[in-house]
Amino acid sequence: MKITTKLWIGIVMLIVLSPLGLLLPKHFKAGVAWGEWSSDELYKLIGYVPKGLEKLSSLWRAPIPEYVFGDCKERGLAQLSLAYIVSAGLGIVVVILLVWFIGRMLIKK
Repeated sequence: MKITTKLWIGIVMLIVLSPLGLLLPKHFKAGVAWGEWSSDELYKLIGYVPKGLEKLSSLWRAPIPEYVFGDCKERGLAQLSLAYIVSAGLGIVVVILLVWFIGRMLIKK
């Protein structure tokens, strides 16, 4: 099996497993996924928000907030899991296209 085939199989497996980010925190009553804290959640966790994070938090907004489209969050776990899988696929496609485009630009130079 070629290395690129193994890579694509691994990527597809990661896409399919992405809803674990929903299930595990809910199962262990851990709140949001580790590292995905908003500045408000961070303040609740540690009692303050670092100045740099506070300054930059208003600068960037997620293109797909909480990995859901529209009102999928109210529809149940199956719809939410599907939204996670679609978001993972879209993110991977965007990264692949960006890397391909940058690679083509570098090859031309």
